Amino acid sequence: MIPEFEPLREDEIQVLLKAPVYVAILIAGADGKIDKSERREAIDVARNKQSRSREQLAEFYKMVGEQFEENFNKLVDELPSGTDSRVSAITTELRKLNFILPKIDKNFSIKFVASLKDLAKKIAEASGGVLGYLSVSYEESRLMELKMIKEIE
Repeated sequence: MIPEFEPLREDEIQVLLKAPVYVAILIAGADGKIDKSERREAIDVARNKQSRSREQLAEFYKMVGEQFEENFNKLVDELPSGTDSRVSAITTELRKLNFILPKIDKNFSIKFVASLKDLAKKIAEASGGVLGYLSVSYEESRLMELKMIKEIE
């Protein structure tokens, strides 16, 4: 168990563990489809987060990484297929973080949100552009700031 999660209920922990998966699906599907490069990038980025994340998040991303691909594929199948309804459903899930993050260590919360935004950016850059790099669609750029998650004060 991650020490920062001690004050949380099990359902709140599950929201935190699924947040990177929801972010990945949100950004990958922003333009209406989740292409192979975005799917692969989402999975690769989540795996890389285990070894490259800030020390305080390393254990979290280890837990996320163990089931990321399985959860990603499962949620893609379960979420609405229409872009607007999928974005709405994911936004609802990510807004739950606004009630959970204030219950845990502030430094962890700040790093957690920054990490989700970094994940969003990397997935957005995974498709398009010259040789697939450094091009973010309008739809992706609109969502990748994750404005549904309030800044930690």
